[in-house]
Amino acid sequence: MNKAIILTNGLLTTNDAKTAHGLIRGTERYDIVGVIDPPTAGRDAGEVLDGKVRNIPIFDSLQNAVTTLQQIDYLIIGVATTGGVLPKDMLDIIQSAIRYRISIVNGLHEYLNEKPEIVALANENNVQLIDVRKPKSRKDLHFWTGEIYEVTAPIIAVLGMDCALGKRTTARMVRQACEAEGINARMIYTGQTGWLQGGEYGFVVDSTLNDFVSGEVEHAIVSCWKETNADVILIEGQSSLRNPSGPCGLEFLISGNAKNVILVHSPKRSYFDNEPHWGKIPSVESEVEIIEKFGSEVIALALNTEECAESEAFEYQKYYVEKLQIPVLLPLEEGVGELMPTLRRLADFTGHTINR
Repeated sequence: MNKAIILTNGLLTTNDAKTAHGLIRGTERYDIVGVIDPPTAGRDAGEVLDGKVRNIPIFDSLQNAVTTLQQIDYLIIGVATTGGVLPKDMLDIIQSAIRYRISIVNGLHEYLNEKPEIVALANENNVQLIDVRKPKSRKDLHFWTGEIYEVTAPIIAVLGMDCALGKRTTARMVRQACEAEGINARMIYTGQTGWLQGGEYGFVVDSTLNDFVSGEVEHAIVSCWKETNADVILIEGQSSLRNPSGPCGLEFLISGNAKNVILVHSPKRSYFDNEPHWGKIPSVESEVEIIEKFGSEVIALALNTEECAESEAFEYQKYYVEKLQIPVLLPLEEGVGELMPTLRRLADFTGHTINR
């Protein structure tokens, strides 16, 4: 794989760096060899993220990274800011990387290919500018057809109560756990980080014309099912059903025909995006009720235990098990193995044979 370094430039320990967090946890598209983040320089990126050493060093500057590492093919902008705006303090670093003949991968809405000076510099140094979130052309978009109803494999949407809760990470962990048990699980990516992690089937929701979101969901699922004979199909959720800054999820339940849901919740987060003026996050019970009204079933709750002591995490797990009577997962603490019997039952019920 091509070797890549992630640029967070002071944001690594914030929710804005969720793209970096996903890549640090794993990607099949790149070999992550370092992170540029001055405040945490000298540490291991995995240890900073969740206490697990992953042998990914953090550097205080691009120059030090280039001097230390033998090869860097790509610089990945590892942040997802509000509105997808490129932080101004990253522009000089990007230009320096181009002069080092390092290609740039950008997952923001502010496209590098629309900056003439950056394009000229990239051409001069013969490097790529990859804007992951650049919308597809009209000819490459799909309209919804109803073909989704032919899919016999269970379709599971991983939805959240808010943004940046770990929906993609949970979906990826479930896929990996299935693979370990001989279940052919596939994940539909719906954001730029899913693609950066090596996603084969999917699209970027917030770069897609609204008329075609339903069709792109359907096309990704149907293509995946036909081409891989998947036992289980997971859809990475975006935002949440009731986040006022960008409600999302009903497309996956209705147009994607996801009759099963893994819901992700952070017990200690009170407000959408931690912004009190955006409103309080409703109760898990009310979210489950809404999902059920649309004909889908919540088969598990996954807890993001940010701001929780270890004992609190397990207390919340016990509380929600008693409240909801469904598996309650602590993905980072315990993994997602508890969900495997449920997934096997779902696949057996639909008549989709699992390799045992």
